[in-house]
This record gives sequence, structure tokens and C-alpha cells, in this order.
Amino acid sequence: MKKLLFSALTVFGLFFQPSVQAEEVGCVSTTWRVVNNDKVCVQSFNDPDIEGVVCHLSHAQTGGISGALGFAENPSRFAISCRQVGPIKATKAIPDKKENIFTQRMSLLFKDLNVTRLLDKPNNTLVYLVVSERVIEGSPYNSISGVPLMPWGEKLPEVTFKK
Repeated sequence: MKKLLFSALTVFGLFFQPSVQAEEVGCVSTTWRVVNNDKVCVQSFNDPDIEGVVCHLSHAQTGGISGALGFAENPSRFAISCRQVGPIKATKAIPDKKENIFTQRMSLLFKDLNVTRLLDKPNNTLVYLVVSERVIEGSPYNSISGVPLMPWGEKLPEVTFKK
């Protein structure tokens, strides 16, 4: 029964991911291999619910034949940097606690990279946390970035929060 539940959760995770798509900014090779070098890649994505915020995410990619075929497990090494790039305007009420806004698969079946938006209300700041998660066990690998809710020119942030 446990194996059936585990298989169902794995298949569910393959097909039902958040819809935010990242754009590749570029990659830098870090280790030479005969086929497909190891590299660090940078991607960008917009917060799906808050206009005026963009995040840049760097992550390691395993090369070699297994990396080229998509079977290699990418290491849990990454960083995130989010910035205000225009007037901040929420397209919906933002939860007080947390919300998963971006997921990317880091191996064929068992590892995801997740970006969660948290709200630091006392400091009027959006905090973006990236964490590597496995289906079987958690992982302490993480990185954070904060975006203060500040005016852009003469435009004040337009954000409402759910309780």
C-alpha cells in the first residue's frame, strides 16, 4: 500500500507543478567533461502574483552523459536574488503566511527546487526562500532574498494581504 501511495504521489508531482516558467539568462561551465560540462546556470522569473518583482536563481547542473540524457541528479547548490524592477502591484490578495510560487525539478523523480514567498509584515518586506526538497527526506539547503515594499517613483505599492 505504501509503495502504491508513493508511486501515485510521484506521478502527481510530475504533472502538477506551479505554472511559473523561468527564462534562462545564461550558464557558465565549471567542470570540463567529454560530453556536456558541469555548469552553473542563471534563470529569471517574475513573481506570478506581484507585478514589479523579478527573481534570479542560480543552480548547479550536472554534466556528463547522464546529465545530457536527464538522468543525473543535480546538486542542491543554488542562490536567489529578488529585486523590485517597477511599481509593485499585487494581482490578488497575498497570504500573510507563505505561498509556493515556483518549482523546478532537480532530478528525474525525487528532488525539487521550490521558491516560497513569505511576508515579513513588521518590516514591510517580501521574503523569497528557495529550498531543495526530496520526496523521501527534507534538505537543509536554502537561500533567501528580500524585497522591501517601497514606492517606485511616485507610485506607492498596491498590495493587500489575506488574514
